[in-house]
Formats: sequence, C-alpha cells, structure tokens
Amino acid sequence: MASSTDQSSVKTMPSSRGLGSISDLKNLFPTKTHFLIFVGYMALFISQGILVTATKDKSNHYSYNTVTVVLLTEFVKLIIAVGIQLQTSTFGEFLQHVRSNVKVLVLYVVPSFMYCLYNNLAFVNLANYDPTTYYLLLQFRVVVTGVIFQILFSKKLSGLQWVSLLLLTSGCIIKQIKFENLAAGSSSFSIQFDIHLLLILVQVFCSCFAGVYNEYLLKGKGGDVPFMVQNFFMYVDSVLCNFAVLWYNGTLSDAFTGESLASIARGKVLAIIFNNAGIGITTALFLKQLNSILKTFASALEIMFTAVLCWIIFGIPVDIFTFVAIAIVSYAVILYAHNPVDNTPKPVEGNQKSNTSV
Repeated sequence: MASSTDQSSVKTMPSSRGLGSISDLKNLFPTKTHFLIFVGYMALFISQGILVTATKDKSNHYSYNTVTVVLLTEFVKLIIAVGIQLQTSTFGEFLQHVRSNVKVLVLYVVPSFMYCLYNNLAFVNLANYDPTTYYLLLQFRVVVTGVIFQILFSKKLSGLQWVSLLLLTSGCIIKQIKFENLAAGSSSFSIQFDIHLLLILVQVFCSCFAGVYNEYLLKGKGGDVPFMVQNFFMYVDSVLCNFAVLWYNGTLSDAFTGESLASIARGKVLAIIFNNAGIGITTALFLKQLNSILKTFASALEIMFTAVLCWIIFGIPVDIFTFVAIAIVSYAVILYAHNPVDNTPKPVEGNQKSNTSV
C-alpha cells in the first residue's frame, strides 16, 4: 500500500501561494476527522507531560512503580483494542484474524520494544526536565524521522520539507543554549549537556524508529490485517516487553503487591494510565490516517501549549530562549504546511472503511 504513492506526490504544493494559507491546511487535513485526530493527539500528549510532572515529589521522584504504570497502560490499550474490534466482528472472527496473522504479531515485537523503552524513559526524563524543555528536546527526532521515513517508504523529502525539519531542530538547540552574563553585555555562552540528554537521545531514537516502523506495518506489511487487530498485536507484545523490564529490574515480584497497587490507585496516577492509553490508540489512528512526519510537527506544536500551561500550573517561567525556540518551531510548522508529505492511504475497493473504523 505504501508503494502506491510515488515520489512526485510529496511535492504537491505550488510555490506561487503564500506560506500558511487556508488551502495549505486543507492539504494537511483533508477531512474534519483528520483534524480531530491531530488535535486529539496534541491534547493527550500535553496532558501526559503535565500529569507525570504533577505526580513527582519535591525530590523529583515518583512514589509509585513507573514500569507497573506503563504495564497497566498497555493492558488498558489491549482491552480497548479488543472491545473496538468486537464492534465490527465476532469473537470467532477476531480469533481467526489472530491465528492467520501470527507473522504480523512477530513483526510488531520491534516497535513494541521501542515504545516500551520510550514510555519508561518518559518518566525518567520528566523527572529531570520540566515538560516544556522535555518536549523541545524531543524535537530532535524530526530529522531522524525524515531519514527513516525516506528509507522505509522509498520517498525523498523535498528541499522545503528538509528546511522546515532543520529549522525545527535548530529551535530545540537554541532552547539548550544558556548565555552567561547577558545582562552585563557579555557574548559568552555554553550549551547544557549531561547524561540525561543522552537518555533523551535514546528516547528520540525509539520514538523515530518505532513511529515510522509502525506506520510501515499499518500501511504496508500488515495492511490487510484489520486496524484494531494490528493494535492488539502491538499491545500484546508491549505487555510482554514490560514484564521483561520488571523481571530485568528485579521488581517483578513487588510490582503487584497491595502496597504497590495502592500507590497507583490515586486520581493523578490513574489519569496517567488512561490518558496514555488514549495516546496509544490515537497515535495508531494518526499513523494510519496521516503520517509520521506530520506526527512530529504535532509534537512540536505541543510545546507552545505546554509552556503556557506549565507557567500557569507549576509557575515554570518561559525565558527568552524558550520563547525564541517556540517561535522558530512555529514557523517551521507553517513552512511544512506549505508542502506536506502525502502518505495517507488511498481507498481500495471499499476496504478503507473497514480498515479505519474505530
């Protein structure tokens, strides 16, 4: 399915129009459903960063087992995926889809492991960065996503698309530059770098590879498998991966004790679980209906809203470097809207409706 759109479809926008026109937005979002998926994706991710930050104590630690929270999230996603699939097929048909597509289940081990690592690193990195900085640093993934996207889908991004990606990345770098003695007129500066930045880079790689590979399965190798059955495969593999993490950490026996479950049975932590479950389902919809390049720009737009909300809720200031970084990222989004990647699936003999029903 991915090969049905040739390279020329990537360069669809004529240069005679101004950047950021209304018709550009129509090309990004062909229907209201596409737009709602885009907005819902952003809203859920913004909420997740704020919720996780709200559960930290004064020492930036969590009073609950974060791996257990991720594992329970995957269980919730699994139940939701099965429930939605059973709305359009019988349980016997569902089991038949599973038995006849075991190879696809195995293929999903790769993105499942990457998402498992990504979700667990999110707690680690949000313990060391405020949500705005965290989301800005994650935007390093846009260039990596562009490279992986070209390899898997055999498409070359246009020059304008690469400029927008590089602008977005430069905004992230500016956020990490700290000018010293600026008030005194000194031009000296330093770039913050520590071990936590390396963990961010690992998370970036996981996000990029898992996102594009998942899109590749949704639109390519697993394209004939019902959408929610593919999600079921993803979440089964994710549950197994998180069990493996608990076993590796030596906390498997303690993960579901009464005390551990009591620490999770709190409003904010339960909100994290259900919000993250919503993220999983919405991300799959996003990759099915839109594409992983546009997904990175949705993530970039989250930064602006996160910065404002963190200032209101937590009193985290928005300094001049954050403001400049957000401005550059915003312009990159407008520039990309002028010439978006077109990798949305095309209807094939009525299968579109059955594959995307949720």
